[in-house]
Amino acid sequence: MAGWNSDTAAGPMGAGTVTLVEGSSFCISLPNGDIHPEHPHGLFVQDTRILSKWSLTINGQPLEPLAAETKEPYRALFAGRVPRTDGYADSPLIVERLREVGTGIREQITVRNFSLDPVECSVSLTVEADFADLFEVKEARIQRQWSENRQAEGHVLTIRSAWQDVQKGVVVRAPGAEMTPEAITYRASIAAHGQWSALLIAVPGMGGATSDSFVHAEGDGLSPSDRRRQEWVARIPVLHMGNPSIERTLRRSYDDLGALRIEDPNHPDRVVVAAGAPWFMTLFGRDSLWASEMALPVDPSLALGTLQTLADRQGTVVDPMSEEEPGKILHEVRLDVSSGLSLGGKSVYYGSVDATPLFVDVLGAVSRWGFAKDTIAALLPHADRALDWIRDYGDKDGDGFVEYQRLNDQGLINQGWKDSWDGINFADGRLAEPPIALCEVQAYVFAAYLARAWMAYDAGDTVLGDKLAGWASALKKQFNEQFWMPERGYYAVALDGKKQQVDACASNMGHCLWLGLIDEDKASKVAERLMSPEMFSGWGVRTLASDMGAYNPASYHNGSVWPHDNAIIAAGLLRYGFVAEAQRISTALLEAAEYSGGRLPELFCGFSREQFAEPVPYPTACSPQAWAATTPILLVTSLMRYDAHVSRGGFWLDPVLPESYGDLHITNAPLAGGRITIDITGSVPSVQGLPGGMAFHRGHRPWITELVEQASKRLPQGRRRP
Repeated sequence: MAGWNSDTAAGPMGAGTVTLVEGSSFCISLPNGDIHPEHPHGLFVQDTRILSKWSLTINGQPLEPLAAETKEPYRALFAGRVPRTDGYADSPLIVERLREVGTGIREQITVRNFSLDPVECSVSLTVEADFADLFEVKEARIQRQWSENRQAEGHVLTIRSAWQDVQKGVVVRAPGAEMTPEAITYRASIAAHGQWSALLIAVPGMGGATSDSFVHAEGDGLSPSDRRRQEWVARIPVLHMGNPSIERTLRRSYDDLGALRIEDPNHPDRVVVAAGAPWFMTLFGRDSLWASEMALPVDPSLALGTLQTLADRQGTVVDPMSEEEPGKILHEVRLDVSSGLSLGGKSVYYGSVDATPLFVDVLGAVSRWGFAKDTIAALLPHADRALDWIRDYGDKDGDGFVEYQRLNDQGLINQGWKDSWDGINFADGRLAEPPIALCEVQAYVFAAYLARAWMAYDAGDTVLGDKLAGWASALKKQFNEQFWMPERGYYAVALDGKKQQVDACASNMGHCLWLGLIDEDKASKVAERLMSPEMFSGWGVRTLASDMGAYNPASYHNGSVWPHDNAIIAAGLLRYGFVAEAQRISTALLEAAEYSGGRLPELFCGFSREQFAEPVPYPTACSPQAWAATTPILLVTSLMRYDAHVSRGGFWLDPVLPESYGDLHITNAPLAGGRITIDITGSVPSVQGLPGGMAFHRGHRPWITELVEQASKRLPQGRRRP
């Protein structure tokens, strides 16, 4: 996950933690449903913790957890029981908490009495709100002390707080409760085999209680979140597979992706992808771009909304604190956090070396998907400014490669996707010194040149297309000369500040496979190394080989397994014809998902499958997380060898799905403004409902490779910079 650094690591959230997500709101609680401020838990709305304590007791006893089941990404049912005080084990009082998260929290508490006698219960809820911002909670260093005023009136508790000139509040409505400033209490008489229920709603605000976020429409019983999910389900593909486990994982991916959608506050019609829960429920450059591109076959509008929103915030000035530069694409946006804790000290931080070329790459993918020409044309100036940044700022020393070095001590030390402080190192474990040119970043730049080239060709601008494709061809030649290590049989993960090869064997080179930067005669060596016992754990490819000096299977980036990284590697292996290897990675990851309810986490530990029969969780992994949620989508569509180029009237399939996946039937799949049906039976594909002007081709179209080869024949080789 982007945004991780040496001094920003969150502590473990505790066993059985339950995370609910809806838009930019999320809630983290214990398995009995309680929220306690001593844990990094809470209800967060717009990056502010509006509830730091939400603790339920029955007759003074906290609940013993029995079960917690997520019904939807934003709704969960908790079951617990009230401990007995007479020494007997079994309790007749079972408590259910049905919780929904929106722009606040809605909770229905039900106490069921399974005894033969009536019982008297005091049901009490303790509520606290510290209004800490997300970074304060995540890093366990809450700095601001708010002055608090609590007021109970009728069935409403209002907590108002102030810090300097900032005022915030939360309102809790609890019909039927005895309300004091300190506690919310119900007195319940529950008959034998009877039950009692109460409903509470808490929302941010300074005035009277409101429940607009949870109003249930007449007749259909759906909350706004339910209706939002229903609309999402109606617009995405419907999938049936012969393998029920994989089908469940894909459906979970769809649900999580739907929950991670957030709106651009300035353009409510634009929906973008948040990076992940719990700590990254906001727009990230790299993460949102990757996730939305991986999700193109599900909903291409997510990628378009992400591009448009990032374009509006594209860098215009040089600001060393925020690391903004003209043409640069942001790293992350924070909505309401204290500036002293946010990266770069501002709400928008630009310290990413890869978001800018990825912006152009994803625009190229979106342009192939068939959006209106004027929609794409409006984004082309932003793509050209991004290419200017690559030339003028990304490659400051003019050596042909894009490098990074943070501009202030509040920024990220490493600014690629492995952005932990120790994420880039030599084979002997020494840290690489900046400026650092990452291998995968050169692949993103290569893809950006090609993306802009084919958009130029589509517009009839052959001169510009040839120039950009020529730059790509020259970069590919230079990369394979300077990053390849023939004596080791793999590519350097980076060049350091002295232009030395950073010789660790890392997963990064798999990204170069996907984007076509690797020479054909070197690809087999790369595939062999990626699938070696040192790299492949049995559950996926490790971020760092086990024979490297910095290897640690329980580290964030130095030996762990990241699902999105593996999906990219699998797609790259398929591109170069290594079908069995890609199938092995895909199957391993989809099997790993079975151990976490069909949801792949952000990452898991890199222990060997021979050592542990189940994937070992990484303690602070985000879940759900955007590019982990889209990993199963990319795995399956890669094995389908699914490709489209609407402006050229083509749709390609050449499936190599393993037999164990079973047959595949997809309806309502978006393409060129229409909806198509795809069937794959025994690796034989068929397509129905193609829009006019589109033709189906059985096979895989290597159009990127063709572009480079054609350009290299037309233009002389040379440095890519004009």
